Amino acid sequence: MTFWNGVLWLHLLAMAFFVGGQLMLAAVVVPVLRGNSAAGDRGPLRAAARRFGIGTVAAVGVLVLTGVAMASHFHRWSDSTLQVKLSLVVVVGVLIAAHMRRPEWHVLDAAIFLVSLAIVWLGIVVAS
Repeated sequence: MTFWNGVLWLHLLAMAFFVGGQLMLAAVVVPVLRGNSAAGDRGPLRAAARRFGIGTVAAVGVLVLTGVAMASHFHRWSDSTLQVKLSLVVVVGVLIAAHMRRPEWHVLDAAIFLVSLAIVWLGIVVAS
């Protein structure tokens, strides 16, 4: 195993946390907490989202650091697929900021997840 395999592993682990966490929240946590909480009590749901948000900040930090390192090492900055992927990363950032301001707009949850899946796909294309 080379150093760059380790960097790629960290990148993939952070991506799995970010995208997998979104899926877990949407498919399991939100429905369970909505179904089991008293009417109008959004405290547990907010606590789960806040905890995921903290992990997300760490994951995004790892993604940025490892992504920059790999793009530089493998001379990928001029790759048009990478540039589209990075543009979608900015879009996700904007969507997350909007979601923080309007958490009741559930369309933002779906948009963040779908754009995140597109980023994963483009990452696979860049790596191949």
